Amino acid sequence: MTLDFRSLRACRSLWIFALCFAAAWPCSAADPPSFELRDAISAALAHNPDLGLFQFEVRAANARKDQAALRPAPTVGFNLEYFGGTGNFQGVRSAEATLSLSQIIELGSKRDSRLSVATAEADTLTTARQTAQLDVLAEVVRRFVAVAALQEEAKLNLRARELAERTLQAADARVRAARAPHVELDRAAIALERTKLEQRNALSRLDAARRRLSAMWGADDALLDGRPMGDARADLFCLPDVDGFDKLIVRLEANPDFLRFANEERLRDAELRLAASQRKPDVAVTGGVRRIQGTRDVALVASVSIPLFAGRRADSYIAEAAAKRDAIGPMREAALTRARAQLYALYRDLRESEANVNAIEDALGPKMEEALRETEYAFERGRYSYLELVDAQREYLDVRRARIDAASQAQLLAAEIERLTNAPLTTP
Repeated sequence: MTLDFRSLRACRSLWIFALCFAAAWPCSAADPPSFELRDAISAALAHNPDLGLFQFEVRAANARKDQAALRPAPTVGFNLEYFGGTGNFQGVRSAEATLSLSQIIELGSKRDSRLSVATAEADTLTTARQTAQLDVLAEVVRRFVAVAALQEEAKLNLRARELAERTLQAADARVRAARAPHVELDRAAIALERTKLEQRNALSRLDAARRRLSAMWGADDALLDGRPMGDARADLFCLPDVDGFDKLIVRLEANPDFLRFANEERLRDAELRLAASQRKPDVAVTGGVRRIQGTRDVALVASVSIPLFAGRRADSYIAEAAAKRDAIGPMREAALTRARAQLYALYRDLRESEANVNAIEDALGPKMEEALRETEYAFERGRYSYLELVDAQREYLDVRRARIDAASQAQLLAAEIERLTNAPLTTP
């Protein structure tokens, strides 16, 4: 099923979220084409297998509306009496045959009530589809952020390999100058091989992340629009400027997760009206023609039947429908309470992740860069030991890795908040 993303109000926030990731990403002509978050979103909306199932649900809902609009079908009957007996009633000599036509006349607007229920069910399905679309898009963002984070990990592993190669060269020079034992050179060589292994593992994880992302639009391999997926054009460290928590709370009720309660309430009201319509019993009218065998005459017959105690029998159905309708309000309030608590937790975690990223970028990162340069300079001149250099490199890499983790966590939290509020965090 092909969906027009631009027409879906419920999906607009995650589309705007994609704009933050549309940063330039270097690639060569030989590399597979790069892609942006908006490309992944469009592909998921057009080809996601779970969303594709809704076309069958819609067809079924339309069929139920057609069924609800049907009136009771007339019934043709044939009745044969006074045959196969004894005496004068042996065989069919005295048989009387009646051909009749019956029709049930619905009272209490039952047909309109059924149609209202079917229409309300279709409206509920529309909201459910919007909710499913938001779930799919939120998952696309999560997997896209995972790809972007692993790309940063791959670049950091490349940086670690460069540091290990420089350390090996410096250790070789120290050993040649008889300023360090040969074991220092061996340890530096081992460290270089470990960084190569970590680099291969990182690339393997990145390939797996691309495949998980491509599964969102039903691709078995890492393909987008039939072509191999290249690098994700993403600025992982472009963090959103979040509005205040009070503004986020106001947006919360616009989420399809809560709009569905309004549709659910309309559905329950329609079911209650349908149950109340059962108080008025239907009337069955029958008319026909009877042939009287004994006199060879033909006469008309007619009958009317009405079920007894219909109102009493409908009371239990009305009580059930009323209870289901009355439960909608408390269910909505309980869901809102849980969502507010979840939103607050996400908001605080996002603020914390942003603070961590800013602290690393503004203070901790530059200091670690300077400390690493000074340690390398001192190591090359024999004033620091190999262990001191390795410790400085490990601290430097740990800080850069913490920056990646904090930034990816902030992006994921921002996506969760947008999913929950169904609105972009900021106006682009």
